[in-house]
Amino acid sequence: MKMSDVRTAAGTAAVLVAAAFLAAGACRREDSESDRPALALDAPEKQALVVLEIEGESLTNADFLRYVRATVGETWTGLDAEGASRLFDDFVERKIIVRKARDGGLSLTDDERSSFRARLREAMGDDGIREAQTEPDVEALEEAFLVEKYLALQAGDLSLTDQEVADEYARRKAEYLQPERVQVSQILLTAEGRASEIRDRLKDAGEEEFRLAARSESVGPEGARGGVMGTFSPGQLPPDLEKVIFALKEGEISPVVASTYGYHIFRADKKTDFRLLTAAEAAPLVRARLLEERRKAAVAVHLAELKASLDWRPRTENLPFVYQRIEP
Repeated sequence: MKMSDVRTAAGTAAVLVAAAFLAAGACRREDSESDRPALALDAPEKQALVVLEIEGESLTNADFLRYVRATVGETWTGLDAEGASRLFDDFVERKIIVRKARDGGLSLTDDERSSFRARLREAMGDDGIREAQTEPDVEALEEAFLVEKYLALQAGDLSLTDQEVADEYARRKAEYLQPERVQVSQILLTAEGRASEIRDRLKDAGEEEFRLAARSESVGPEGARGGVMGTFSPGQLPPDLEKVIFALKEGEISPVVASTYGYHIFRADKKTDFRLLTAAEAAPLVRARLLEERRKAAVAVHLAELKASLDWRPRTENLPFVYQRIEP
């Protein structure tokens, strides 16, 4: 994997976190004032208290609360002491990394900011960003992206040989068993009578005729795609529908099936039996898993060195809950 690939993966993760943060922020501002968190993390009298000192910089409960909201969204209101303690440990590590990155002169380029915002717009839309975004949100988003950029650089240019991938596949072969899968299409209608008419017309029809009927008759969102819903494994569909779909032969069309959504006519487009992925088929999955494991290991080593090199001190006595040290 090239360094550009590492950075791209890191940036994508940052965008997803940021989008979740902004969405949570939009919902949060609609909440009632009576909606108070169980641990009172937003208690006004606690916000200015210092909870972390790093190289002379003081961070407060307000900074921690902003991080919590960015990380877990609306679920922060239901945190218990253990969950809040874990988040505080993560907050400490985040701020240590940010301090080191900025001390080293690392920042986001204009192109990176523009790319980040473009991907945010794609994830949320302009209206969602305008509704949720405040100045503190902007700072938290850029900080999250800066951390991902820094960690990608520290991970280095990770690479794997084909032999390493092959050896890993051999060790964990059982994890690459692929369950039975079926690519399914449907025509969804609101009236049972109309569904029966179309099913009678299509029962011996070919794929193209089914696709045309889906485009012209189906009220489902996949109608425009000729009825194609996707490929599914057991357990991914409602049980009543799954029972019908997996019983179909490839190319077969189902009877009319009623559900809370309406009246369905399913077609099994393609079926794949339960089987073991070959080494070649599994190689991209194996490679991705090994690279992620190596990245995490490299980051953990660097973070330990970073903690030892900086002057930092948590002030857990000022947190609005009883801090519980979580051993790794």
